[in-house]
Amino acid sequence: MTANSLSSYKCKDLAQMAKKRGVRGWHAMRKDQLVQALVKAARSKSAGSKNGRASSKTTRRATGSPATGRRKSPARRVTEVPRNAKPSRVARRLQKAKHAQERSKNLAQKTGPGSDYTKDRLVAMVRDPYWLHAYWELTWQGVERAQAAMGQQWHTAIPVLRLMEVADNGTTCTTEMLVRDIKIHGGVNNWYVEADDPPKSYRIDIGYLSPETGKFFVICRSNAVSTPKPGASDALDENWTDVAENFEQIYAMSGGYSSHSTSGDLQELFEERLRRPMSSPVVGSFGRGAEGLVARKRDFFFEVDAELIVYGRTEDNAQVTLQGKPVQLRPDGTFTVRFSMPNCRQVLPAVARSVDGVEERTIVLAIERNTKSMEPLIRDPNE
Repeated sequence: MTANSLSSYKCKDLAQMAKKRGVRGWHAMRKDQLVQALVKAARSKSAGSKNGRASSKTTRRATGSPATGRRKSPARRVTEVPRNAKPSRVARRLQKAKHAQERSKNLAQKTGPGSDYTKDRLVAMVRDPYWLHAYWELTWQGVERAQAAMGQQWHTAIPVLRLMEVADNGTTCTTEMLVRDIKIHGGVNNWYVEADDPPKSYRIDIGYLSPETGKFFVICRSNAVSTPKPGASDALDENWTDVAENFEQIYAMSGGYSSHSTSGDLQELFEERLRRPMSSPVVGSFGRGAEGLVARKRDFFFEVDAELIVYGRTEDNAQVTLQGKPVQLRPDGTFTVRFSMPNCRQVLPAVARSVDGVEERTIVLAIERNTKSMEPLIRDPNE
């Protein structure tokens, strides 16, 4: 029994041990005094037992066992812990960390008011050409199926959103290619997903991934969505108040009116959140009288886009870079570079260096495009 081993116990536990070992005045001692008294008592009893001078009464008091001629060894008495002792601070921290890890891993937590969800559902919506918005509702049964299927791999599995690019081969079949896995956590039911190089079609899977083996268990799959060309749509927030104002645009961009759409979760989710049935886009915006006009095939369309042209001049033997990429100069030192102009803000640093490398000049261009698509106007030809 050492002072270091006893210092990890609480004062209350040390007092109980001192009482059992017959330490006088234990009820008025502080923690450091209790430690010293217990160490001193252990040493004296150990020496007495070796020399055979300890009485049976002293033996019963030190070991807490009847005088049957058998004593507990000092090593066993050192590790003795009272039954009513509370968990140590380290044990509480480990237990707290374990609970936090379980909460972060559980995707079926209730994240809003109401009862638990009755079915697994994952809906993908288009926010703008470069961002998708994923919304999910998962049941406890879905998470339990994943845990049972992954077995021992469940302990290290992480919840992810898997972004898949959907390619149409011109036939009835489509191919899907993995873009990336996005690590998520429990306690939320929606996530923004970045989509590059629009326009493209995507689908999102939600499930658990094992980092060691790469095994992925899918709990639910979303509907397929197609991002528009840059500048063809406005950015839309995930807040359902804003969605209610622009629900037709979001619903159409997310494939709701597509003839190839096979998932009813998108329409079901919109009708639940908006608390009204979905109608066709033209009927909802322009009334029943416009439905007949849409029934007639119309090939009318209107698209507007923009591109950026950057031009300049310098010495014909200088080295010029634009956004870190080299620029080809003409014999007279002039240059022209064409860029796509998405509906966002762009910063274009241009750098020119002299042929001897002594002088360098930098010009930064900040360009912003803000495109607004107005609602179409359909007139009745009979008016």
